[in-house]
Amino acid sequence: MYSEYEVKKQICEIGKRIYMNGFVAANDGNITVRIGENEIITTPTGVSKGFMTPDMLLNINLNGEVLKSSGDYKPSTEIKMHLRVYRERPDVKSVIHAHPPFGTGFAIVGIPLTKPIMPEAVISLGCVPIAEYGTPSTEELPDAVSKYLQNYDALLLENHGALTYGPDLISAYYKMESLEFYAKLTFISTLLGGPKELSDSQVEKLYEIRRKFGLKGRHPGDLCSTLRCSTNSVELNKDKDGKK
Repeated sequence: MYSEYEVKKQICEIGKRIYMNGFVAANDGNITVRIGENEIITTPTGVSKGFMTPDMLLNINLNGEVLKSSGDYKPSTEIKMHLRVYRERPDVKSVIHAHPPFGTGFAIVGIPLTKPIMPEAVISLGCVPIAEYGTPSTEELPDAVSKYLQNYDALLLENHGALTYGPDLISAYYKMESLEFYAKLTFISTLLGGPKELSDSQVEKLYEIRRKFGLKGRHPGDLCSTLRCSTNSVELNKDKDGKK
């Protein structure tokens, strides 16, 4: 069991990784960890994730009210999105919001990550849908995210970025890394002529491996084929119309 200070140090370390990997710029992004039934540690607004120290982090409750803070640090207005995840997914203990370039590029274009192109991505993420656009700092974004929380552990946010969450901070961070790597490989393979997708039977075998591993969290499984068909239909219409 980590002490509160150790959790804050770990958040700062993950913040540095997110910043150094180019997943955020300037003061972008948010990281939270739930440490109690009604207590969350959150990164402050207006501070680069690459230059945080433990004393800058805040403790808030599930209503977003500050329980503990050093100096004038305040939580981000986007904390509402994190709080919605914690309320609707009691198994989640950490949430990360960032703007990884390749993943965010797909979110801006409006293309979800649905193609089964790598075993690791199929096992860990399945597929990644796009939550509809919501104005930052309002309930629009939490409402959009809410639609996907029960079936997915990683989301693209339309014209905004990405959101990942898990049973601990490291798991949530690895999902963000995996999402970005998945997006990058999808982009590169598309430029090279289009990825060779795994067959349905190959994908099912990978799902079975995940079940045997007993990995924590939600996995979209069969929902991916539905999302993939929907995406292919949209892309086909774009090709026909040259717009959409």
